[in-house]
Amino acid sequence: MPAPDNLSPVNPQKERRGIIRVWHATGYSMAGLRAGWTEIAFRQEAIAALVLLPVSFWLGNNWIETAVLGGSVVALMVVELLNTAIETAIDRIGPEWHDLSKRAKDMGSAAVLLSLLFCLCVWGAAIYQRLA
Repeated sequence: MPAPDNLSPVNPQKERRGIIRVWHATGYSMAGLRAGWTEIAFRQEAIAALVLLPVSFWLGNNWIETAVLGGSVVALMVVELLNTAIETAIDRIGPEWHDLSKRAKDMGSAAVLLSLLFCLCVWGAAIYQRLA
């Protein structure tokens, strides 16, 4: 194997173009979803999404309401994945306690909390409107 030169990319993905880049990016995304599945919180949210996303078509009165209901569920899952990514990156840096590491993890957790509250409020308002 030849020695790497300064012109070779660190990440071969950067050199890919077109459909092959999309193909590889999709594989990385699927690997991320599989990694997310190992997290209990993401798994619970994904299972809830299997129920809530179809229900959003029944609960929403038009496509906008349906999109907001479904979007709030998907947004919660996205934020959960980002929080897990932050925690994983911090843990890779080192297991010792550090104020900045705690701060980053706390902010990720707060983002999950806010997105969960948003999702609950959207769904609560839609259910109230439907039943009232």
